Amino acid sequence: MKKLLSLFFALFFNLLLIAQVSQQETQALHDFYQATHGESWNQQWNLNDEVSTWPGVTVEHGHVTEIRMLFNNLTGELPASIGDLTKLEVLELSFNELSGSIPESIGSLEKLHVLALNSNNLVGNIPASIGAMKQLKQLHLSSNKLSGELPNTLDQMNKMEVFNVFDNALSGELPVTLATNRKLREFMVAENNFTNTAEISTILLRNSGGHLDLYDHMIINPSGKSVIAIETSDDDH
Repeated sequence: MKKLLSLFFALFFNLLLIAQVSQQETQALHDFYQATHGESWNQQWNLNDEVSTWPGVTVEHGHVTEIRMLFNNLTGELPASIGDLTKLEVLELSFNELSGSIPESIGSLEKLHVLALNSNNLVGNIPASIGAMKQLKQLHLSSNKLSGELPNTLDQMNKMEVFNVFDNALSGELPVTLATNRKLREFMVAENNFTNTAEISTILLRNSGGHLDLYDHMIINPSGKSVIAIETSDDDH
């Protein structure tokens, strides 16, 4: 009897984890599928099946919490309705062919821990709304075609551990407040046009207790527990 009860509760708990996703979130996923040409993905979704069965999608307690679609031949642009996935914690769309700009609605993903859009063809500014994502720990935007200055709202993101905007066309000043965050493990900003990389290098060096390797433009924490790396522009040497 105890075994049957245990089995019952286990099944009940699993059903709760994959409870039916709301119409709003389902529609947002449909929009995402259409906007990024899902019919050409390497791993496609069967839109007639339960959302919880779709490759790369994690559902918990009736909400979409993760989308992981690396190397999946996503093309087109991110739809504004991506912001309707308000329980999302991980959005990993790296190594695809996404184009267009990052939608302002991305800031509605206030529970997001990881935003990874590196190695796509994204253009335009990093939206100021990103500052609303107070839980964000990792921001990966490297190897795109992003331009303009970083939004001031990045100063509000005090949980950031990885900040990677390497290889874009960004300009202006790097946020000092972000650099002073002792939670930072990676800070990759090379191949841009930032103006205060020498100042940021000094701050990171002081905080890391490491050493500055001017040849590789890196600050390395000798403890081995974490590596804080900043790649500075040639103008600073």
